[in-house]
Amino acid sequence: MTTYKENIGTDITVVSSDPSNPVTGEVWYNTTTQKLKGYQQVLGNAWSTGGDLNTARYALGGSNSGTQTAALAFGGNGIPDSPVTSTESYNGSNWTNVNSMNTGRRQLGGAGTQTSALAFGGGPPQVANTELWNGTNWTEVNNLNTGRQSLGGVGADNTTALAFGGAVPPYGAQTESWNGTNWTEVNNLNTAGDDMGGAGIATSALSFGGREPPNSASTQTEQWNGTSWFDVNPMNTAVRKPTGFGTTSSAIAAGGNVPPQTAKTESWNGSIWTETSDMNTRRWAAGPSGTATAGLVAGGNTPSTTAATEEWDAGISVGAWATGGNLNTGRNSNTGFGTTTSSLVAAGEISSPDVYTNKAESYNGTAWAEVNNLNEGARRSSASAGADNNSGLVFGGNVPVHGPPPYSGMTERWNGSVFTETGDLNNVRSNLGGCGIVTAALAFGGKSPVLGPPNDRAETESWNGSSWTEVNDMNTVRQTTGVGTNTAALAFAGRDPVTAATESWNGTNWTEVNDLNTARFAMMGAGTQTAALCFGGADPTRTDTVEGWNGTNWINENVLPTATQTGTGTGIKTAALCVGGGNSSSDFSTSTLEWYGDGKLTETFTTS
Repeated sequence: MTTYKENIGTDITVVSSDPSNPVTGEVWYNTTTQKLKGYQQVLGNAWSTGGDLNTARYALGGSNSGTQTAALAFGGNGIPDSPVTSTESYNGSNWTNVNSMNTGRRQLGGAGTQTSALAFGGGPPQVANTELWNGTNWTEVNNLNTGRQSLGGVGADNTTALAFGGAVPPYGAQTESWNGTNWTEVNNLNTAGDDMGGAGIATSALSFGGREPPNSASTQTEQWNGTSWFDVNPMNTAVRKPTGFGTTSSAIAAGGNVPPQTAKTESWNGSIWTETSDMNTRRWAAGPSGTATAGLVAGGNTPSTTAATEEWDAGISVGAWATGGNLNTGRNSNTGFGTTTSSLVAAGEISSPDVYTNKAESYNGTAWAEVNNLNEGARRSSASAGADNNSGLVFGGNVPVHGPPPYSGMTERWNGSVFTETGDLNNVRSNLGGCGIVTAALAFGGKSPVLGPPNDRAETESWNGSSWTEVNDMNTVRQTTGVGTNTAALAFAGRDPVTAATESWNGTNWTEVNDLNTARFAMMGAGTQTAALCFGGADPTRTDTVEGWNGTNWINENVLPTATQTGTGTGIKTAALCVGGGNSSSDFSTSTLEWYGDGKLTETFTTS
């Protein structure tokens, strides 16, 4: 038997303080805290952005037995709304146009690899045509026995494939097996349908989801053993036209139409389906390629026709959330600024109805300590700016009265010891975004019915260390949040209505950039204009969704442990805090969640 040191490279050490730079897999016993701890790398599943197709399309065929770095996409419905013949080859980065199919069609079946593929069926109307791809050209070969569209298809290459179900019309259960020359009718599916996804090869396949009579999305899953279909455990979500890849023992079902289009992903382990990381863009009728550990989806309908490709990777390093020290006073609608080891949180609502606080707390990376209160009284839904817990600003918000809450423009400066009132905002408001530092901050958006219609605002103000100056408005009026500086900021999501809109500030103007994947409000954020994190919120119910901004696109990250809204965020994209807010345990949470963007974190195994 090998020893722990032989496996990991280190002994379990006994120390009086935690190591400052542990290696992954290292375990130690801390005699001061009397805790056994270890340093681990969190692994998970994730979707990332791949290269776009040259021709946007949906209801296309794909090389279901291809790979993430060697895939084929063919046929489908393009723009304008008509079938296409175009074929594209993927090298892991880019799609390249290759020779076209002979017959343009959509909702066709596909099988094989980048160099050895088969296209069959499709429409409209439904056809039986089959074409064989040899890596260079498409050749018409013998037809299916039953013409159909919206069918399922799988196969290892162009010599062996399986076609099943589809619109015959109406709904078909027919299954046919391809031997490289002819199609042969074999045993039918147990449940007739169309729009199903598929995974596997001709002798061992899965059919899942789809549409059943009279006209409803299905969770039905059937497994083919080379002779017959038998029912197995259903999907968690009924869905039409999911994109599938993998085998009968390990498969992925991505997206589909519930309706509407969804980004949900489910993983099959040979026995049951489990929901896993969502795609970044909801879609249905995309083209597949790859395995359950490394695959892709290309194109689809979002509901607009898209050329976007997303790549799936399982068992990779992902960001992770861990539990930090609790606040002394639970609260939501609080505000905060700083880093994961030096943050300040202030204000918020501490009980219902409308009981606000002026309490402030400081975080040192381990524990929260109460510090001097806000000077000008209790409030909630304020914004803030500051580099760490030694200096910052708190501005705007609601102050308590009986009846509708009035809106404040009060600004208070924190010097590490006390808050002092300073120059007020020009426009009183709550639920606004804020970012920057104590001498150079930005306030934007928010809510303020007292200013007159609309209730939600687009005004932006810049702070120079002593006063606020009105600058150019946001493009979209909303209650929002944001990150960055007063010359380089990012504002994202908000309401009313609930939006995914993202805008970038260059010191003079706001510019609309790519939206979040999930529209939401009451969310938290951390980071900079080019590297940000958006977490939690409501859409309209509380969500655990987390997205990372890379300067161009939002990418889904590992979700929060608990769906949370109306808390506050501090830190940067790779090291952030989610503090307070409302979750399933409490509407006035004391919790602190720490984000490790590299997924490397210290875990406590035992406490003696």
